[in-house]
Amino acid sequence: MVQNPLAAQNLVTTLHLETPVREIKLNCQSLQKRRARLNQNMVSKIGEKLSENELCPPNLLTGQEEAFENDIQTLLLTRIREFVQVNCPACDSSDAPSIFTKYELQFVRCATCFTIFMNPRPSEAVLADYYKCSKSYRYWAEKIFPASEQARKSKIHEPWYAQVKKYCRNNELSMNTLLEVGAGFGTFCSVAKEAGDFRKIIAIEPTPSLANHCRSRRLEVLEMRIENVPEGTIEADIAVSFEVIEHTFEPRLFLKAISSCLKPGGLVVLSCPNGEGFDIVMLGNNSPAVDAEHINLFNPGSLKILLNDCGFEVLEVTTPGRLDAEFVREAALAGTLDLSTDPFLKRTLIEEWDRLGWPFQTFLAENGLSSHMWILARRIEI
Repeated sequence: MVQNPLAAQNLVTTLHLETPVREIKLNCQSLQKRRARLNQNMVSKIGEKLSENELCPPNLLTGQEEAFENDIQTLLLTRIREFVQVNCPACDSSDAPSIFTKYELQFVRCATCFTIFMNPRPSEAVLADYYKCSKSYRYWAEKIFPASEQARKSKIHEPWYAQVKKYCRNNELSMNTLLEVGAGFGTFCSVAKEAGDFRKIIAIEPTPSLANHCRSRRLEVLEMRIENVPEGTIEADIAVSFEVIEHTFEPRLFLKAISSCLKPGGLVVLSCPNGEGFDIVMLGNNSPAVDAEHINLFNPGSLKILLNDCGFEVLEVTTPGRLDAEFVREAALAGTLDLSTDPFLKRTLIEEWDRLGWPFQTFLAENGLSSHMWILARRIEI
């Protein structure tokens, strides 16, 4: 049984959920469809709504699911003896009881700051091999990304860039150098380059195939982890990292490395899942945010703790997701979540969905309870 940790207790009297361990094959079913919708959840504050099919064409889902299942079996579970025990990645507490498993991997919740994280987790060597050898990533690069690139550019990356530009203006930040950490296919950097606001744009991308995609766009690329960038190599005005920190073995070193690449007073923009998001609270291991690659699920409070410890001042935290309620509704309609004993949620998500669903989702987003968050922080001048 997983119990809601924090403020969602104001929504319903009790939020308990069953989190049965499922077979890997079942967990992988419709994986990319759920991931695509997770991206839609994340960008809705700063862009128009998307359709699932725009982000991940249905005819390509089966191949992606099969590749991901293969990755879990061959790149993770076969090396589970190399997994390591860690303390909380946010506050370093060792008190973190188990809350559920997924893909035969254990997730725990910190008793101090409520961060959810995989423990034990793949070692740095296992993670490096996973991302280097992943058939799922190769399939995405060769099939899904080309089929959805235009939609992603216009409905995700262009709105992201507009928000980043707004952050710069609101904080009177010079726009000389923009750094993206984990640039992926380079779409965001390309949008920034086309806009012409920054004098210099640098893409850090350690995965060779993705780094090559960035180079094909004529971007300046450093094919390495941010932690391996020599000190003094980069002095960025602003660094962005979208959906990366949840994948990192040591988030503290990751953030300190970003700080070393920023000018004093420079900004960092992070986006990642929110471990206190409504669908994670309600669905546990069946939430699309709980993933074999998401080894850290911070919440607004815990990520602020970590950023402060790494020399940042947090300026803004938002949870702009818009699909939490829909995820939970669909689980209830599918029979995997029982709302019969919860009249409030039954009425909101089932009986009067058309009238109450969107206001409820808005409440979640505005009160730090949606499943995705953006955080803006400034490097403290020393």
